[in-house]
Amino acid sequence: MNKDMADVLIHTSKGTPMGDLMRRYWVPVLCSNEIAQPDGPQVRVTILGEKLLAFRDTEGRVGVIDEFCSHRGVSLYFGRNEENGIRCAYHGLKFDRNGKCVEVPSSPQSCERMHIKSYPTVERGGVVWAYMGPADKQPAPPDLEWCGLPESHVFVTRRLQECNYLQAMEGGIDTAHVSYVHRYEVDTDPMHQGCKALDYIKADGNVVFNIEKMPFGLTLFGRRKGEPDSYYWRITQWLFPWFTLIPPFGHHSLAGHVWVPVDDHNCWAWSINFHPDKPLSEEEVAAMKAGKGIHVEYEPGDSMRPMANKDNDYLMDRVAQKEKRAYSGVFGFSAQDYSLQESMGAIQNHEAEQLLPTDKAIVMARRMLHEAAVGLTQGVEPPALDAAAQRVRSAGVLLPHAQDPLAWAQDKLTDCANHPVYSL
Repeated sequence: MNKDMADVLIHTSKGTPMGDLMRRYWVPVLCSNEIAQPDGPQVRVTILGEKLLAFRDTEGRVGVIDEFCSHRGVSLYFGRNEENGIRCAYHGLKFDRNGKCVEVPSSPQSCERMHIKSYPTVERGGVVWAYMGPADKQPAPPDLEWCGLPESHVFVTRRLQECNYLQAMEGGIDTAHVSYVHRYEVDTDPMHQGCKALDYIKADGNVVFNIEKMPFGLTLFGRRKGEPDSYYWRITQWLFPWFTLIPPFGHHSLAGHVWVPVDDHNCWAWSINFHPDKPLSEEEVAAMKAGKGIHVEYEPGDSMRPMANKDNDYLMDRVAQKEKRAYSGVFGFSAQDYSLQESMGAIQNHEAEQLLPTDKAIVMARRMLHEAAVGLTQGVEPPALDAAAQRVRSAGVLLPHAQDPLAWAQDKLTDCANHPVYSL
């Protein structure tokens, strides 16, 4: 990837081509349970380079507003969440969830010129989403399968990842690495163990990919040897511009990620597990809360930073690596991934990379993002704005050698609520 293309893709602040593109979609900001109580503590969160404040007002409505008071720039994090608004602790200015200044004690007539930025919000799938783009271009709310399920069916977390969103998301698109970095822990992790898919994944690391461009993004067909008369297909979905749906493992829950820029050097990595037709079990929830599967243990406090991080070499255990208990010496599926993605540097040197055939999906995703970002600067509307197109599912399936996986997926994985989960 040349420097000009990389510069478009990695920079996401307001006014950049990619930043303006991403603001045309609903952005996950924080978990609903992070601001669970009306008039509870407000939470700071940075999204696409913007420092924002999220809170739930007296009536339980969510606000996502500029963090800073319009008077003297004081952080409203230190203000009071009360009586349907945030009151600045410095001089008492008060702002409602829409950013409207409703009170200036020392100068009531000044309210009209003291408003601050705010963004529309919706709550879906246990997540607060904000729309940060032009008001007249607001699309329908997100409609991924997990967004519409009962609370008991879904488990969602977010964590800080200390690198650019692009290299993080590309790890989610790339399924070839499963045969390597996750090779040993899949046998013991409670969210992956005990399924036939592991036999095929470990037996055949030479994945052959077919990639199809779809109205929602890309469908990735990863082919491995299966039974004598069949191939094992892991079918991954990348939903433009930042969602990935992970092929399931056996009876375990379905899963996915969202990769959202904090700024150019960090991103929010969202991890989602869900059952379409039943609640998650107590054992599953306990495992996820303990950081198993695609979730993590966190540092103490509210930093959202994982316990295993670059400052402690991700708790790498060379003995475990030698004894084949952890392929890279790092434990935890997410840590195994983000340790390698962060090792590239906060922003990977894309010009120096030498890509392989297994990187075809990454190349296609980059081109789609680049074309859409540049196109928007020329007045071309972005792709995949139709929320209905998000109703797709990933799969793991054995198909006869002669079976066309694309035709099978179009029949079985779209309008997913009408089909069973396909998993091995």
